[in-house]
Parts: sequence; structure tokens; C-alpha cells
Amino acid sequence: MKPQDAPLVTGVSVLCAVIFILLSISGYQVEAIVRAGFIPARFAMEPIAAPGFFVPFALTPLTSALLHGGILHLVFNLVVLLFIGRQLEAPLGSKAMAILLVAGAYAGAFAQYLADPQSPLPMIGASGAISALIAVFALIFSRSETQALGPIPAHWVRALWLAAAWIGVQILIGFAGGAGFGLVAIWAHVGGFLAGILLARPLLRWRFGAR
Repeated sequence: MKPQDAPLVTGVSVLCAVIFILLSISGYQVEAIVRAGFIPARFAMEPIAAPGFFVPFALTPLTSALLHGGILHLVFNLVVLLFIGRQLEAPLGSKAMAILLVAGAYAGAFAQYLADPQSPLPMIGASGAISALIAVFALIFSRSETQALGPIPAHWVRALWLAAAWIGVQILIGFAGGAGFGLVAIWAHVGGFLAGILLARPLLRWRFGAR
């Protein structure tokens, strides 16, 4: 598949890489994470003036998705984003993909906020948005055989297994990078994944009509 077949996913991936390189070279990576990362505790503090420029809280679910804490974090996210995203963008179209990525980012941030609204730790990375893509991919495009689990349909079981594997790998990356279990935004993955499940069929109907 050529980059022009998936311009949005390719563009987002390039933007993430460029931002990481520029921040690493300039030495402003930590400051960017603090000022543009998603910090749940900022919701209650938003009216309070802070020194220097901070991205408005309402926009931080988007800006935080463009930031990554290390090369391993960046590379793994981009590999998954390009592998799955480019397969989805061709049939769904760039508009539907944009909705999915933005919804995943916001749903992931919202879930992380609900889990710990007082947390002062910045959440960064495109994991919430990617989790939404994984849900759509697993529900619609995966051909692997999976058995139903009680009342849970087979395609949902497949999606849940894929989500568990995705979260598990993210946890391993957190340990490899020294972050440990506590700093891996598990609820952001869950929120993004749920957004993908809810949006999969509506986006398909929007793209292809009643078929």
C-alpha cells in the first residue's frame, strides 16, 4: 500500500516522529509534556493562571497524542498505527479515520480522567487513538477464527483478546522504559477501545450506506 492510499495516517505518523525529533534535539521534551500533555488534575485548576504557556485543557487530549516519552514508545506506536491504520483508511476514507482517531484520543483521555481525576501525571502517546483503530480492525477486518464466549459474540471476543494483547505489550514497554505499571495509561487504552467499538458500525454505514 502506498502512502497516498492513507494520507491521514501517514501524515499523523510523520508529525509524531518530527515532533519527537525536534523536542529531543532542542531539549524541550519534558517541558512540552508538562505543557501539552493531558493532566487530569488540570481540569479543576484550569481557571487558575499558571506561569508560561499551557495548551488549553480541552485540547490536551489531541496534543498529548502527538507526544511520546521515548524512542521505544514512539516506534511501537507508529508501527501499529501504520500497520492497522493504513489498512483501515483505504476502505473507510480519511474523514472517517479522522473521526475515529479524534474520538479515540478524547475517549482515552476521559477514561483516564475518570480513573484518577486528581492525578498530576501527564498522559502522553497516541495509545487511545490507536486503541480505537484496533477495535475497528478486530471487529470488522480480522479473519481469525474465534469462538463465542457465553453471550459474548465471537467478533467481540476477538476484539477483546486483541485489546488485552495491546495493553499487555504497552505495559511491557512501560517496564522496559523504566516507567513501570503505574505510569502506563491503561484506562486510556480501554476508553479508546470502547470508542472504536461504538463507532465501528456507524462509520461503516456512513461510508457505505445500508450495505
